Amino acid sequence: MLLPKAKNLSGDLSGSIGDLGTFLPYVIGAITVASLDITSVLVMVGLMYLFTACYYRLPVPVQPMKVIGAAIIVHHFTAAQVAASGLLIGAFLLFIAVTGLIEKIARITPVAVTMGIQTGLGISLAMLGIKMTGTDWTLGIPILLVMLLLMNNRYLPASIVALVGGTALSLYLHPEIDLPVLIWQFNLPQPIWPAWADFNQGFWQGALPQLPLTLTNSVLVIAYLASQLFPDSSQRVTYNNLCLTLGIGNLIGAPLGMIPICHGSGGLAAHYRFGARSGYALVFIGLALLFIGLFLGSSGLQLLQIIPQAVLGGMLFYSGLDLIKPIKTEDHNEMFIFASVVVLSIAINPAIGFVAGLLIFLLSKRFEVIL
Repeated sequence: MLLPKAKNLSGDLSGSIGDLGTFLPYVIGAITVASLDITSVLVMVGLMYLFTACYYRLPVPVQPMKVIGAAIIVHHFTAAQVAASGLLIGAFLLFIAVTGLIEKIARITPVAVTMGIQTGLGISLAMLGIKMTGTDWTLGIPILLVMLLLMNNRYLPASIVALVGGTALSLYLHPEIDLPVLIWQFNLPQPIWPAWADFNQGFWQGALPQLPLTLTNSVLVIAYLASQLFPDSSQRVTYNNLCLTLGIGNLIGAPLGMIPICHGSGGLAAHYRFGARSGYALVFIGLALLFIGLFLGSSGLQLLQIIPQAVLGGMLFYSGLDLIKPIKTEDHNEMFIFASVVVLSIAINPAIGFVAGLLIFLLSKRFEVIL
């Protein structure tokens, strides 16, 4: 069996949409700015969801890479430059998996650094969630309150109520919003191959600044988080396997129009927070994306765009809170490293927090300094 017998379908269905707060803004922004083919993006991401579900059998997320997503918007990447970024980072991840380099990186990274990055990301996501919710407080405040009340309700899942009810309430409060006109037709992904110039820009402005965040958030932190959330069933969620699935996925998907993807720890927290406990959550969202991409095409983008930012922000806020975990230690050095990584991850970015935390740890060990 590719997946075990379903035991929690309602929770997995609810948890399947828990990561939309991170997923949709980056995907919609990338499609709009880089003129990406929506069928290519959604179909390939949908297939990646299904592959990830069958391989890990847990709600290991599939998310757009954040730094590359920002580069697409800021630097106005073309579709070819997006593909080049995905190919480059996919090749690197496959390389460090095959050579075992990722295992060496993991061995020298202390738990204080990993937990500091996790907590810093959680605070950053929660803050972003509040910012998104603040785009429409008349909608955002009720959404936050309703989700809080329904957070552990098995019969009225918070994420589904927020998505459906929040979108309906938004349409009622804002009658000027036009409903999407859906055009039903069969669509297939469009292949694309970058030129040399695309690889040059894709490397310097996309893949290179993305790598440190991917190594920390999508490999080191998510492997640690999975071991905490699923201690009895996360044996496959290893550093090496995460690099392999991301490397292979990006190498196959990039030439077929997929936005570069990662396995972000925030996505795992989001799926888990809203009830997902198995790979069936990924199957649900993967099939939904496949359906929209194959049969709705460009009109599917209009369907996704009617989901309010305030609703997505509410989901992001609560999933971010789940990542915030204080370190349990009486060691002053570990506490100092943890706090330093948290602050730097929020103030600058997790990659800087990782490098600084690792340097502080190695120097304190080398010179036996008590911080």
